[in-house]
Amino acid sequence: MLRVLAVDDEEPALAELLYLLRADPRVTSAEGATDATEALRRLGQGMDDGGGAEPVDVLFLDIRMAGLSGLDVARLLAGFARPPLVVFVTAHEDFAVTAFDLKAVDYVLKPVRRDRLAEAVRRVVERVEAREPRPALPATTTSAHIPVELGGVTRLVPVADIAYVEAQGDYARLHTAEGSHLVRVPLTTLEERWQPHGFVRIHRSHLVALHRVEELRLDGGGMSVRIGTAVLAVSRRHASRLRESLLKRAGG
Repeated sequence: MLRVLAVDDEEPALAELLYLLRADPRVTSAEGATDATEALRRLGQGMDDGGGAEPVDVLFLDIRMAGLSGLDVARLLAGFARPPLVVFVTAHEDFAVTAFDLKAVDYVLKPVRRDRLAEAVRRVVERVEAREPRPALPATTTSAHIPVELGGVTRLVPVADIAYVEAQGDYARLHTAEGSHLVRVPLTTLEERWQPHGFVRIHRSHLVALHRVEELRLDGGGMSVRIGTAVLAVSRRHASRLRESLLKRAGG
């Protein structure tokens, strides 16, 4: 059974969230805080054996708040010996990648639906039941998944399943064997994050996974790669780096 602390600086939204949480039989207690400072104080009391408060299992946390943001709070929780789990509840979809980098269990968009919140609680219960002390993950694995929205449900897509990424303005389309997903993340950001996972920029519009490249084609003065049925052009400025990366991979 879960002990919950919900944090939102908009009182009507907080009241609605608490109502839904308290109606869930898996939630033992659900308390609220209207700012990050109050939330951190309550969490500190729960960590203190003499504080008289039960430790919190999970934080349902808004992102944009006056003072410290929800992301700031999640970063501060890294300093706790046994931090509570975090579920972000927000009207803004832009922060999903950062939220999951901070090891959020789920990312729920407002207005909150009862069934969507129930799914978030289920994920938390699953994590709490399986929670054991474990070593910290290496930094290179923190972006091993990317969150995508499918029918209002946030799903994690393994980066290893992505063959290539196509720029679409401020968005990027992720191509996998099963289909594609549109995420609100610029291609340059994914390039920086996924370089340790073997992704290389081949064009201003494309980022590819080296292990998915099946052919390197030279056509006259141009170059392209084949990934499955897709043939993607390689720009001159990226050609040398792609060749070097493929050679290193082949040598390894």
